[in-house]
Amino acid sequence: MPLDPPIAAVLEQVNAGGPLHFTGDNAEQMREVNRQMVAANPLPSPIEVGSVQDATVAGPAGAVPIRVYRPADTGPVPTVVFFHGGGWVTGDLDTHDDVCRRICRDVRAVVVAVHYRRVPEDRFPAAMQDCLAVARHVADHIDDYGARPERLALAGDSAGAHEAAVVALTFRDEGRPLAAQLLAYPPTDFTRDYPSITENADGYFLTKDLLSEFRTGYAGDDPQARRNWQVSPLLADHSGLAPAIIATAQYDPLRDEGHAYAEALQQAGVDVFYRNYDGVIHAFLNLFGLSPAAEQATNELLTELAKRLT
Repeated sequence: MPLDPPIAAVLEQVNAGGPLHFTGDNAEQMREVNRQMVAANPLPSPIEVGSVQDATVAGPAGAVPIRVYRPADTGPVPTVVFFHGGGWVTGDLDTHDDVCRRICRDVRAVVVAVHYRRVPEDRFPAAMQDCLAVARHVADHIDDYGARPERLALAGDSAGAHEAAVVALTFRDEGRPLAAQLLAYPPTDFTRDYPSITENADGYFLTKDLLSEFRTGYAGDDPQARRNWQVSPLLADHSGLAPAIIATAQYDPLRDEGHAYAEALQQAGVDVFYRNYDGVIHAFLNLFGLSPAAEQATNELLTELAKRLT
């Protein structure tokens, strides 16, 4: 299927500036580009929710910023801990504000968005440690959030989906219950390249070179370190994991490893809803206000998440 026309138009503008590269010393420049891209495609007005509050949670290296979105519903509701994407370099609470508001409204859940430490200031395992610290805090203080301990979920996109997958594995090992995990276009395997990386190497926002630069920035080049399941969750034991909703995009270098993760979980007996969405690119969750194809995909994913949290 061809690209959804509004996405094709955005890519034409992005590609006119040449491919993005992460050099290790241009993180702030990339973060600003990311913020400008999000600001260029705003919704007519912010999605209304009951309340939004910024706070912090104690982490292993200091306070971890969070943003708590509460629905208008009264009484106990599900809770979703959300980890933003951005290649572990860009992304923050503001870049994914629309996404978190959408989850809060459509799933009718408290959403706790996490702003973990990023590369190059802090490499692996910093982001994972922050995400895990917040998820544990929410689970241990669930009455302060949605107040339904049996309806706690994790969600994330891109690098955030990677962290959600790792936290879900850790929660399984710790005997902590999870109702669901939503993983949008997750990177799951740092040990090899997949056909989709070559097929979608250039021209679709996330390029083959940029993906390689993000991987190296996060976990280095040591093959042994990359085989760590906390870096490559595809290599973990997946038995007993929480039900998973996994999404990939047709024009995304990460498409095949996201699909591989869905297959691995299914083979381990995990309840998996998997969709590869045609006509869209990496980061399509941020484009639901612009692209009909991204809107349709986002709606289906959040409908599936809501089913598992009712």
